Amino acid sequence: MPVAKAHLEEAIKTKLEAEHVDVIDTSNGCGQSFDVVIVSKLFEGKPLLQRHRLVNDALKDEIAVIHAFSQKTYTPEQYANLPKKE
Repeated sequence: MPVAKAHLEEAIKTKLEAEHVDVIDTSNGCGQSFDVVIVSKLFEGKPLLQRHRLVNDALKDEIAVIHAFSQKTYTPEQYANLPKKE
């Protein structure tokens, strides 16, 4: 069963206390492949592997029915310091 983009966005915001979320359905709308960017204070002080484990644990129900899930995780400070695209 596919996952709706809106459902995934809401789950990320709620379960990970995300300040910013970008969800891109890379499966042409069928809800089976997503690229996500997550910005949360919960990532502060955690290395990349721990951040990804935190996301995977929080979204285990959603990820279980998705074919592909790619994530980029940032603290608010890291996200604010990313180079801005013109």
